[in-house]
Amino acid sequence: MAQPFYPQPTSELSERRQALAPDIHAAFEAFSRAVFADGALPVKTKQLIAVAVAHVTQCPYCIDGHTRLARRKGASEEELMEAIWVAAEMRAGGAYAHSTLALHASGEVSAHEHR
Repeated sequence: MAQPFYPQPTSELSERRQALAPDIHAAFEAFSRAVFADGALPVKTKQLIAVAVAHVTQCPYCIDGHTRLARRKGASEEELMEAIWVAAEMRAGGAYAHSTLALHASGEVSAHEHR
């Protein structure tokens, strides 16, 4: 069987990561708990946002973990898929919107060519 590209998370790796920067690790854990706590947005919504963002950042660990958490908080498969489609549209929309940079640069090149 082929070696997976991303290593499986293990308790040993987690402990090592924590040991290498314990204060920062603790701060990150506290930050994460605060961000994902119920607030103006319910936890389920926050997890759906996390699933969408994880697809844009292409983090397989985040996709796996936040999908599982979203399901545990009551998200349906349909909600997950719609969140992923929103992420896909936003990613594509960003490329489309940034085409103005290429068109602007192209126009400047064309203007210089005609002189």
